[in-house]
Amino acid sequence: MGTGGQGLVTLISIINEAAFISGYDVKSAEMRGLSQRGGSVETNIRFGKKVYSPMVQNGKADLVLGLEMIEGLRAFLKSGDKAKFLMNKFILPFDGAPSEREVMELLGKIKKDNLYIVPASEICKKELENEIVSTTYLLGYAVSKKLIPLREEAVLRALDKVINPKYLELNRKAFQLAKNG
Repeated sequence: MGTGGQGLVTLISIINEAAFISGYDVKSAEMRGLSQRGGSVETNIRFGKKVYSPMVQNGKADLVLGLEMIEGLRAFLKSGDKAKFLMNKFILPFDGAPSEREVMELLGKIKKDNLYIVPASEICKKELENEIVSTTYLLGYAVSKKLIPLREEAVLRALDKVINPKYLELNRKAFQLAKNG
């Protein structure tokens, strides 16, 4: 879950490719609302031995990756008790947006050992001078913490295939930064 311009569609392409490289059957779907204006973007991805539909049934998510906290909260309503939540500690500013404190109160309803809030945008801006690679950082975090069943080698190969060569080194650095951080 994220908003337009955060790189969610690219992130899903990387995950799709890494899952395919790993030998999984992969299906994904994107639902873009007003994404061109910073609106909500939701993607579903399923991979496994055999997958028939890209859509994750309500209450059946294994991992919710939120590139923005409010969008991650939206997914909470559709997720079951076993879902892990990995969220970028970032709120897109807009009139009427809840405060970080209000968002954190709502997130308090998620089991503590299922919730990972990482200041990916802040870390990438500070360490790499580019917060857009926070998506790759979050994927690196998910791989290193074993929140997603993908191997580092598969993700690095997927980055090589999906990312424009002009931005490849920066994305590789973001991935490694999360792994080492």
